[in-house]
Order: sequence, then structure tokens, then C-alpha cells
Amino acid sequence: MIVKQGLTAIFKQANLDTNLLRIAEKVQNEERLTEEEGVLLFEKGELAFVGALANHVADRLHHGKVYFNRNFHIEPTNVCVFTCNFCSYSRQYKHRDDGWELGMEQMMDIVRKYDGQPVTEVHIVGGVHPKMNFEFFCELLSKIRAHRPELHRKGFTAVELDYMIRKAKLTIEEGMQKLKEAGLESMPGGGAEIFHPEVREVICADKVDADGWLKIHETAHNLGMHSNATMLYGHIENYGHRIDHMSRLRQLQDKTGGFNCFIPLKFRNKNNDMSHITETTITEDLRLYAISRLFMDNFRNLKAYWPMLGRQTAQLTLSFGVNDLDGTIDDTTKIYSMAGAEEQKPSLSTEELCDMIDAVGRIPVERDTLYNEIKVYKQPVAS
Repeated sequence: MIVKQGLTAIFKQANLDTNLLRIAEKVQNEERLTEEEGVLLFEKGELAFVGALANHVADRLHHGKVYFNRNFHIEPTNVCVFTCNFCSYSRQYKHRDDGWELGMEQMMDIVRKYDGQPVTEVHIVGGVHPKMNFEFFCELLSKIRAHRPELHRKGFTAVELDYMIRKAKLTIEEGMQKLKEAGLESMPGGGAEIFHPEVREVICADKVDADGWLKIHETAHNLGMHSNATMLYGHIENYGHRIDHMSRLRQLQDKTGGFNCFIPLKFRNKNNDMSHITETTITEDLRLYAISRLFMDNFRNLKAYWPMLGRQTAQLTLSFGVNDLDGTIDDTTKIYSMAGAEEQKPSLSTEELCDMIDAVGRIPVERDTLYNEIKVYKQPVAS
């Protein structure tokens, strides 16, 4: 195995750049990479090089295990007060007849649909609707908890939370505490996009900024709630913007330890105001995942969201540092299918997910939202 032979010895034989060799040594010694080294990996790191390093780190942390959960989504609405240029999903309030708005009972019907099924998580996220206020979502959380207490309730991006809490005239601390009391248990990572203002002012100028996003997640962590973190890549950002974004997340994780995982999200160019931008190649996607694994050293879990990438590409990421494929989802999300993702009807059975993982020699493991192991499935055949 590459770990036994020594990464640095192998790369020395390939006549690599001295600075890249130093990065390989730091990875082998479990030393943190600097922002400059992160940018250098994007500029000069070949796919095979960063992939081998990322695979080494993932194997050290997870010993071949790849996680998934049994989950479903509730998307209350795609009507939104914000106008993000990259978004294919939302409809402005004045055009709300072109979108959807689910009522309380409609959403509870979605929950009841899974009665008796072994799902462990409901994921609630959607547009920022001016009529779906703080009290409305507190009631929804309470109703879900009363109906099925053991179902983990993960909900609301920092963008949704910032708007509803401000509109309720509460502080972030007060709002997050009340949501926790109503039944919110953790948060997804959406709305982060790219933190740097040079990019944010172009693609999503009217919604919560980087400091606001980070404050909401820090507040959730301080209340004992975990959350995820994302980065939307492959549009107008440069390598420095990517590393700046990951560095800010890494700093908050140092402070709180509250992030469950990091999820790079690929920009898709269908049906939005940035359709003129060419999407990244699969090679660049895989490099991004590998470099994320190397730079985000305090994020134990790196997730490839398979409905966005497609099943085959998601499967490839498992050789480039990824150790999580999200969940079964059961055709309950439209966010990426509306943007032109390969998976137009995103649904996989547990058996299909396990087969995807097993096919590349990894061990499928069902987890809960907080990465507690529920069941270890197929073990790879020993060679």
C-alpha cells in the first residue's frame, strides 16, 4: 500500500516540484497546510498527486468506510425574496404562481409518508418566503417532533435563518435558542457559496454575508447543535477565493468543533443568470475534492452530494478523499435537478447506495445525522 511505502519516497521518484514534495511530507506527518500551500495545490497539483495524498488521509481517518444515511427532504417553497444569479431553483415573490408553496398539512403529509420506514433524518430547506415566518417554522418543527420524536430534524440554511430571525425582531442567539426548543437539532450548510466579498457581491449580493453566515453556525454550535458547511465552486471564483473560503471554515471549526462535514457543491449552469459560464470538468471536480480533504484537516468528513454530481462521478470521488455520499433522498429534492444536474429524479435505495460503494472496494456504512454508525454493510473481499 502507498501508506506503507511512504508517500514522500514515491513522489521523489516522480521528480516533483520541491514545494509539492514539502506538502506531501506535511500530509504524511499530519501537519496543517498553509493558505499559500492550498493555492499551490490548485495551481500545480496534478490529479494523481493530490488524489494519492487525499486517499491516504481518508484511509487513515476512515479505514475504507464510506457513510450514507436514510433521509428525505421537505422543500417548503421555492419562492424567494433573494435573487442569486447562480440559482435555478427559486422564483421571485411577484412570480410565485410559477413556484410552489406547501402548507403545514402538506408538509406533515410528507413526514407521514415515511411512517414505519427506517429513515433517520428529515432535511428541511427551501426558498426564503416572506409569508413563511419564524413562528410558522417553529410550529412545523414541533409538529414533526410530536409525530415522530426519533426522527432527526435538520433544517434551514443560514440564509433562511438570518431572514426569519431578523424579521421576528430577535437576536441570532434568541432565535436559534427558540428554534432549538421547538425541535431543531442540526443545520445544513447551504448559503455559504463563496465567502469572499469580491465574489459574493456579484453572485448573491442581497443575502447574508460571510460574517453573518459564520455567526449563525457558531451560535448553533455554542447551543450544542451541529451543522454542515458548503462551498459553491466552479463559477467566477479563483483559487485564492476557494482557499479563503475553506480557511474561514477551518478557523471556525478550530474554535467550536461543531461542523459534521464539508460539502463542495458544483455550480450547474442550466436555467439561471450565469448560464454563460462553462461548468468545471470532472478532472477539476476530483481535484477540488482531493484538495479539500488535504486543506480541511479538522473536518473529519468530506461529502460528495451524489444528486448534484451524478452517481458515476460521485463514485469516482471515493478515490479522491471523499467518505460520505449523503443519503437515499427518495426523489424529495429539486434544487439540483432544476439546475441541470445528471440526476433528474434523485432517489437511491439502500441496496443501490451500498452497491455503488462496494463496487470501488469501500465499506458501506449507514450513519445517523451525527455520524454515529447504525449498520456496517458489505465488506470488500480480501485480495
